[in-house]
Amino acid sequence: MDYELIEFNVEQAIATLTLNRPDKRNAMSDTMRTEFIDALESITADKAIKALVLTGAGKGFCAGGDISGMQKRMNADAGEVGFNGWHRQQRVHYTQSLLHTCPKPVIAAVNGAASGLGADTALACDFIIASEWASFAWSYINRGIIPDGGGMYFLPRRVGLSKAKQLIFTGRQVDVDEALSLGIVDRKTSSQTLLADAQAWAAELSQASSTALALTKTIINQSFEMSSHDVFAQGSQAQGICYTSSEHRASVEAFLAKTASKE
Repeated sequence: MDYELIEFNVEQAIATLTLNRPDKRNAMSDTMRTEFIDALESITADKAIKALVLTGAGKGFCAGGDISGMQKRMNADAGEVGFNGWHRQQRVHYTQSLLHTCPKPVIAAVNGAASGLGADTALACDFIIASEWASFAWSYINRGIIPDGGGMYFLPRRVGLSKAKQLIFTGRQVDVDEALSLGIVDRKTSSQTLLADAQAWAAELSQASSTALALTKTIINQSFEMSSHDVFAQGSQAQGICYTSSEHRASVEAFLAKTASKE
């Protein structure tokens, strides 16, 4: 697919996706979402890609859902609004699921405002690094809607239930320093080095076994909803797969060879 509203490049096994509607503060239109899904599916399937960095072009990370799309939905025939909304939600949820379940480290490099769906999109990533210009707002309530990009799931896990309720109920903006203190942001850096720092962090996180990382991420993403018994059970199955991996074999053989050379 040829991309018009996102930029997609890979360098030294690190993929960088840039939301590219700077004149709209990278608001997510249906067309952008289609391109985004295609890129995420490609990244997930490509074993040569070890990690993903997601950022935005211009001054904003992502302003959320496209207002013109909202207007179009409201102008549809009354009998179509419900089903159209349901269909759109399936696409939104699939997109966020691709980010959340990507079997590789995913870092949001938040360069400016992340609002509504934009804030949820950052949360769907494994980690968030932000510049001094970053801000976050779960502003859905200002449009009379609820967080539909995973905010009701991800935000309480980052900041706790009470603080998540406060942020969602008010829709207020949180600057980068408050976001860092609340645990929304993992690292703060300068706007000049944001992308490079994110890419370096992605390389650091992805240098070890891709097999072990993917299996660990799959289990740990579900661990809050599982019992310890279930975590151990899934871990046993995953470890069995790791035992057969070429990465495990190479690591053990290298360790034994190093040990033997010292004897």
